[in-house]
Amino acid sequence: MPKRNILIKVCGMRDPENIKELAGLPLNYIGHIFYPKSARYVGNLSTLADAPGLKKTGVFVNASLSEITSAIKQYDLKVIQLHGDESPALAKDLKGLGMEVIKAFGIDEGFDWSKVAPFLDQVDYLLFDSKSAAYGGTGYTFNWEKLTSYPYEKPYFLSGGLSLENLSEALAFDDARLVGLDLNSKFELEPGLKDIEKIKEALKTIHHE
Repeated sequence: MPKRNILIKVCGMRDPENIKELAGLPLNYIGHIFYPKSARYVGNLSTLADAPGLKKTGVFVNASLSEITSAIKQYDLKVIQLHGDESPALAKDLKGLGMEVIKAFGIDEGFDWSKVAPFLDQVDYLLFDSKSAAYGGTGYTFNWEKLTSYPYEKPYFLSGGLSLENLSEALAFDDARLVGLDLNSKFELEPGLKDIEKIKEALKTIHHE
């Protein structure tokens, strides 16, 4: 077993039957992408299937507060993930609405950790992904050793290229601030459609480490 309880988020969901299949698994968050340029964009869906017991998370890139609040009401979102160049003020406003807030940062070798500082008091978690000019998942990992220089106490999710092949390595990363894993492209049959058997295998690895 891991030394800590790892939170699991499966992101990029939109297919109703696929969502229902996920709902029976020991996960914590289910992510829906509200970024039109993403291959996993929810598109013109008027509703999203419920996944009881999982926190319905909306992922936004440089959206306005009004756009996000409209989606919160329409889709009954419980968590907002900010994945663009959003301001700390927007995160604060969302917290003021009672939302759980995750702020994502794209990490590379030259990333300046001071960019994180203004968000520390405005969000519940950070999420560290591989840096991409397109604001989306790259399917590639970044050098996790960069996290050894992360100077703050705010807990974070690890994202970017997580797969069955590297999950054990991620779980072995000795940092109590690493509290969650974000599973996406390496667990798909196609963009937006998860391979449930692969997710189950991942959960076995996570819960038996």
